[in-house]
Amino acid sequence: MRSKIGLLVVFTILVIVPTLDYVFAQEEPGEYLDRRVEIWNLFFRMMVVAFTIGAVVSGTMVWLIWRFRESNPQAKPTKYEEAGEW
Repeated sequence: MRSKIGLLVVFTILVIVPTLDYVFAQEEPGEYLDRRVEIWNLFFRMMVVAFTIGAVVSGTMVWLIWRFRESNPQAKPTKYEEAGEW
């Protein structure tokens, strides 16, 4: 239950902080934000983060598959594989 409340708090903060940032972004009354520019800016930032995380995850998976393949000369069976318990 505590993890659900914590997750709800985190998501609430992730929604409220950018909203407050936009509310207080105007310096003088009458100046408006161009929403298209802000949306593209957020989209670009999120895509940079998404591609970076995707590259790290893909690289890690490739390394794991290459490192622990069966034809690896350094691969040794685990104690469970040796005993035939799996």
